[in-house]
Amino acid sequence: MKHRNAIETELKLRIPAIPPIRELLRAMGFVETTPAQREISVLWDRNGELAARGSALRVRRYAGKTILTWKGAVVPDPILKIRPEEETAVEDADALEAILTALGFAPVLTMEKTRAILNRDELVACLDETPFGCFLELEGDPHAIKAAAEHLHLGSDRVERRSYPTLFREHGIK
Repeated sequence: MKHRNAIETELKLRIPAIPPIRELLRAMGFVETTPAQREISVLWDRNGELAARGSALRVRRYAGKTILTWKGAVVPDPILKIRPEEETAVEDADALEAILTALGFAPVLTMEKTRAILNRDELVACLDETPFGCFLELEGDPHAIKAAAEHLHLGSDRVERRSYPTLFREHGIK
């Protein structure tokens, strides 16, 4: 099987609370595939190289798995966040961190939140509870994302353009 480059397309929306949105998502045909649980994500960089290019390297520990993710620079869009993304599961998180350290990378930000994942054919919905509020991320087909947001009655005033790393830093979390 040949690997394809992936493009992540998502919309992050501020929500007042998770339970009512979870019920609306279920009514829209979403099925909870991962119940709410703790997620720890650590961003790594080497002397600011990745940040200078608008890229990120993340090690995520969630749902009993460790995932290494590279994110490229954001493609301009008025509402959606679109960027190249590559990720892979990692068998040994400690070995991965030792490799990154040996390559000159260091952790630059640790983010902790509670996340639940719901799926529907063309969309993934993530319900996130952070130290600074609740969010819904819709990821998948751009038209399906916009239709779902409209169906949920979440207007453009709810769109959060800032990334989680930016929000964590703005709230004094390092």
